[in-house]
Amino acid sequence: MKIAIGHLYPDIMSAYGDRGNIDTIRRRCAWRDIGTDVAEVRLGDPLPADLDLIMIGGGGESQQQVIARDLYAVKGSAIRAAVAGGAAALAIGAGFELLGRFCQPERGAELPGAGLFDCWTIRSGRIRPGRDEPSGEARAERHIGNLVVRWGNDILVGAECHSGDTYLGASAEPLGEVLTGHGNCGSGVEGVVVGGAIGTNLRGPCLPLNPALADFLIVAALGRRHQTAELAPLPDDVEEAARTAAVTSLRRARQRSGAAR
Repeated sequence: MKIAIGHLYPDIMSAYGDRGNIDTIRRRCAWRDIGTDVAEVRLGDPLPADLDLIMIGGGGESQQQVIARDLYAVKGSAIRAAVAGGAAALAIGAGFELLGRFCQPERGAELPGAGLFDCWTIRSGRIRPGRDEPSGEARAERHIGNLVVRWGNDILVGAECHSGDTYLGASAEPLGEVLTGHGNCGSGVEGVVVGGAIGTNLRGPCLPLNPALADFLIVAALGRRHQTAELAPLPDDVEEAARTAAVTSLRRARQRSGAAR
């Protein structure tokens, strides 16, 4: 058994250790004797045919400006067709934003989205005072910190760092419920899911800390190529210990904050 993975813009969209998500998929497949072929898909490249899993990482607004037109015009229809045909996908941060309908930067024209997800992102340009910045300069408001999400019967943990608010359309299904953090737009939900495709603000990278999410993508990718897939369980003691430590730390911090108030 094997899966074919397309890594979009690896030289541009790989902030916050997002290459670790590719490594996690490959390792969890290798431990189960599942082969992986990874194709790096760059600016101007058409999306390879017959991909089982499409992955795009995050970046800043300047990186979005570089790839937006290419993602929309060169790869967008192929991405939508691949997911409609059963392919899995993982889009992180700025990549998640550009797989929606559009992204409105703080300044300048609206960036077109690939239209995979029924959502859109707006950066309001709200400015926070600069006294907390080393330079004393004012900065655009950002949502920075730990992000904990209830996803079905699982808890997903990671970090978020984004200045945009993402709004879901009527047909969009959120990834999960925000327990700690801002999430999409402060409305209590995080991310979006369409079939086997997931968009999320979880960074860090997210898959090493969330093996259940990695396995969800592997199962979806295998299902496209092999019709059925059943994964052998792995001893995820280290991953679960890290997740437990993260959640425990957050709970203690919230308790201290409440006591202080």
